[in-house]
Amino acid sequence: MNEHEQKAILTLCLMAAFADGHKDEAERAELRRIADALAGEATINIAALYQDVLLRRVSLGSAAAALSTPEARQLAFEMAVCVCDADGSQSPAEQAFLGELRAALTLESGPSAAYSQKVEQVAALPLHDAATVSLPPAAGYASTLSESEMDRLILNASILNGALELLPESLSTMAIIPLQMKLVYRIGKAYGFELDRGHIKDFLATVGVGLTSQYLEQAGRKLIGGLLGKVGGGLLRGIGKQAVSSGMSFASTYALGQVARRYYAGGRSFSTQVLRDSFANLLGEAKSLQTRYLPEMQAKARTLDAAQIVDLVRSA
Repeated sequence: MNEHEQKAILTLCLMAAFADGHKDEAERAELRRIADALAGEATINIAALYQDVLLRRVSLGSAAAALSTPEARQLAFEMAVCVCDADGSQSPAEQAFLGELRAALTLESGPSAAYSQKVEQVAALPLHDAATVSLPPAAGYASTLSESEMDRLILNASILNGALELLPESLSTMAIIPLQMKLVYRIGKAYGFELDRGHIKDFLATVGVGLTSQYLEQAGRKLIGGLLGKVGGGLLRGIGKQAVSSGMSFASTYALGQVARRYYAGGRSFSTQVLRDSFANLLGEAKSLQTRYLPEMQAKARTLDAAQIVDLVRSA
């Protein structure tokens, strides 16, 4: 995929991010930060793309027309769907945008609808399973898991999400967000807190983990690195390059798990600033661990079947 096509796909993804019309200033700032960060890893001026989309200086039709191959058009649609579903569901405005995009990309409605349905299924999977619900409540704020069990829970989730980041399918990247939400749910549950999806979204937003922005950052790095959309041998050739250039899914999941552990162990008494500072500090620590656990992420990636992503998220 050439730079011209990468630019077009990123433009369409940014359009998808603003399609619902409800981005507040915090979300806009996070998207702007990601555009600036990605601009440092590519020759594309992504910060300028962000401004073009925000100020409506570019049209959906012109961006779609820049994609000449069926593979590029399909990838653009898949990434846009994942952007719209990153926060859990599509709004009517996002549905309308995706319908217009599908038409502009001249994609068949049947396969496009099927993919959209699968993404929504992943995004909306329950946070718990029967085994998790049946856990006895913790005494006070003591965890029902031992220290070593909690360590392993967080590390395993981080390795799994790091492995998903190495896969070339857009749906694999999408699965990282609900898996992070399930991790927070399980940690809260272990400390005696019954959490719903709304609380966990607020918690992620408070520590600085945006849903839409996180997907854009992860998928954008894959796209720029030439990994997203590859199949077969492309995966094996791309793993090393992608792991070196990013590894953010491992780090963000690890930091999120450790902050959640401290927050619920402390009875949810931390202030917003303490949570944000703790996450930032732990994120730096987690990045230093990424190289250590890279072989495990690579090994895990080679065992994952992208066709079974829904089952993977459901059973995690």
